[in-house]
Amino acid sequence: MEVKQIEAKDTYKIRNDILRPGQSIKDCVFKGDDDEMSFHLGAFIDNELTSVASFFMQKSKHFDDEYQYRLRGMATMAQFQGRGLSKALLQTAFNLIKRNNVKLLWCNARKSAEGFYLTAGFEKVGEYFEIEGIGSHIVMFKKI
Repeated sequence: MEVKQIEAKDTYKIRNDILRPGQSIKDCVFKGDDDEMSFHLGAFIDNELTSVASFFMQKSKHFDDEYQYRLRGMATMAQFQGRGLSKALLQTAFNLIKRNNVKLLWCNARKSAEGFYLTAGFEKVGEYFEIEGIGSHIVMFKKI
């Protein structure tokens, strides 16, 4: 397995297949995908892109830190789930975020992924909320 920086467009198919099945691929293009401070990571097995995650310089109202990164669109193809790919993406991201002198990473975590984020060292803040058509979420964060 190898983690590499990828282009935003490389994330769309996996985002669509795993996070937004049945929706248009246009729903998988996120505001900020192409911003200068955004970056995207992919995990490859035998040169096949199997897992993706995107990181945006974006503030949350829940935190006072001047600079914050937001994690969005982390997804792993079904047949590769449970192999530590998302954890590897996060470890690579933590290093890149630190190099940018940012000390906070946050996300709107799906309730179903809450356990994963807790084991990766994230903490919960606030209450659960619904994202229409997707499901229950909670804000989670990690100090880096």
